Amino acid sequence: MSFGTLYLIPVPLTENAGAASFTPYLSHTVNQLKEYIVENEKSARRFLKEAGLRIPQHELIIHDYGKHIRKAVDINDYFSGLSIGRNVGLMSEAGCPGIADPGAEIIEEAHKRGIKVVPLVGPSSIILSLMASGFNGQSFAFHGYLPIDKAARSKKIKDLEKVAHEKKQTQIFIETPFRNNQLVEEILRICHNQTKLCVACNLTAADELIISEPINKWKKGKWDFHKKPAIFLLY
Repeated sequence: MSFGTLYLIPVPLTENAGAASFTPYLSHTVNQLKEYIVENEKSARRFLKEAGLRIPQHELIIHDYGKHIRKAVDINDYFSGLSIGRNVGLMSEAGCPGIADPGAEIIEEAHKRGIKVVPLVGPSSIILSLMASGFNGQSFAFHGYLPIDKAARSKKIKDLEKVAHEKKQTQIFIETPFRNNQLVEEILRICHNQTKLCVACNLTAADELIISEPINKWKKGKWDFHKKPAIFLLY
C-alpha cells in the first residue's frame, strides 16, 4: 500500500481571526481528513469547528505532539496512519506548521520516509510582519527567541543591529509576550537612532497594531505591548 499525504494546515494567529485566515481549499481539505497530528488537541478541535468541519469530531484520530508529550511518544506512532495510506493533517497551535514550531520534526521525518508533504496557504506572523514593515524583503533572517540572560540578550541585539546595517538585511525575532515591553526598552537603549524598528502586534486581530519607525521616533512615542503576541524587526 502506498503512503498517505501529510497536509500542513495553518491555524489563525489569534482568536476570531478565521475570516482573515481560512481559504476554501483549507475548508475543503479538513473535510477530507480524519486524522491529525497537533500541538494542542483542545485548540486544534476548536479550529476545526471554526473552519467548517462537517465530520463528527468523535470520528477523528488526533495525535498530540505537545511539548509534554512528544518526547515520551515513539515517532512511529505519529506515522501509523500515513504508513497505511491515510492522509493526515499537521497543525501548530497557531500559524504555519514547521515555522518556529516543533512540527518541523514531523515534516523532516515524513521526507525521510518518502511521504508526500503538501503545505496549505495560511497566516505566518513572520511573513505578515515583514510585508508590513517596509524593510528589506529580499534578504532577511528569523532568529526565534533572543537569550533570556540580560547580558547575552544585549549582545545579541547589538549583533543583529550590526548585521542589519552591514548586510542591509532585515533581522526578525520574537519574545514571550509578558517581556515585550522590556525588550523594546532595551532595543531603544542599545540601538542607534537611525536604526529602524518594527513591532507587529496582534496580527490579523481586530486590534492589530503595526509600528515601523526609526529608533529616535520610537523614543518619543507611546506604546504598550505587554502580554500581546508580537514580532520584532530591526533594519
